[in-house]
Amino acid sequence: MTQTAPQILAYGEAMVEFNQATPGQPQYLQGFGGDTSNFAIAAARQGAHTGFVSAVGDDQFGRLLLDLWTREGVDTANVRVNADAPTGVYFVSHGPSGHAFDYLRKGSAASRYAPGDLPCEALAAARVLHLSGISVAIGDVACDAAFAAIEHARASGVQVSFDTNLRLKLWPLARARAVMTEVLRATDICLPSWDDVAVLTGLDDRDAIVDRLLSLGSRVVALKLGKEGAYVATPDERRLVPGRVVAAVDATGAGDCFGGAFIARIVAGDDPFAAARYANAAAALSTLGYGAVAPIPRREDVERTLAEV
Repeated sequence: MTQTAPQILAYGEAMVEFNQATPGQPQYLQGFGGDTSNFAIAAARQGAHTGFVSAVGDDQFGRLLLDLWTREGVDTANVRVNADAPTGVYFVSHGPSGHAFDYLRKGSAASRYAPGDLPCEALAAARVLHLSGISVAIGDVACDAAFAAIEHARASGVQVSFDTNLRLKLWPLARARAVMTEVLRATDICLPSWDDVAVLTGLDDRDAIVDRLLSLGSRVVALKLGKEGAYVATPDERRLVPGRVVAAVDATGAGDCFGGAFIARIVAGDDPFAAARYANAAAALSTLGYGAVAPIPRREDVERTLAEV
């Protein structure tokens, strides 16, 4: 029987992580990172049919990522294997001043993903295409592919979801503002984090920020506010959807988890406010363990939490 096309496609870069096990010692634990990959896994764990659009190297790290997505139920049919470029990796070190990140991603397979590599049929068959600020920051060719994917999705009636995820190590602020503004003009559902969008817009007021995003073209904005929850806005209504109070130990990837859960619930038929309530619970649960992927909850865990008084 032919498998149906994914409802949600995420485009971007995934990497293999090496996290220092003990400060000052050369032992590292291997894990996974990449905002859009985290998003896709989170959506899949909520029951959505999700796929990833990207490239990995023809190396052990690329195979680890392909195995991860297969285990998580994320469709890999549109992940290219590039024999001429490596899979990106990064290292997390710990010291007195906190976490330090070192990336080896320049020239990675994902950064070389080109418009001609796009799976146009799969894009046209999806319900939502999700991208992030990192998707358009990792390289000029990958940025061109992102815009081509957005154009094809919109021409096919597919909604575009965008998480600002500003990383100034990847590009200067002026370019980030210019490129992301153009992405936002073609975005249906915007999932920004407060710190990112405050820098991008130069605004420090919630309503002013969502006014700006809605004026660019978004029909739904879910402004992520960490423990406080999410400020959700449409052209007709806006409301603070409170977060869940938990004994958090690690917030790595919580915003990606929120996004994946939010879009999974939108595809399932929830309105944005109900989707945010669900996504707040999922994101809170994801902070109860370490790492970006392992603690992402499954739908039954989230529903159980939501049922608690």
